Amino acid sequence: MATEKSSKSGKSKKQAKPRVHEALRGFEVSIDTFGELKSNLPIEKLNKFLNENVDDKKLAERDDYTELKKSKKKK
Repeated sequence: MATEKSSKSGKSKKQAKPRVHEALRGFEVSIDTFGELKSNLPIEKLNKFLNENVDDKKLAERDDYTELKKSKKKK
């Protein structure tokens, strides 16, 4: 049985860039042939952004988590 080519298989649509946070504008990441992540943003800046904007699920179970979040924002 022959397979039919669908019109969706081609790249007729231009891929739109995803919406990103202003602090991460221009951030690009790729994986090379050895499986290493290549990025145009220093890892320290990315970690700082994640620490400020993403809640840690493992710490959410602690009783003093709200106090930890408050002290982190003051820094």
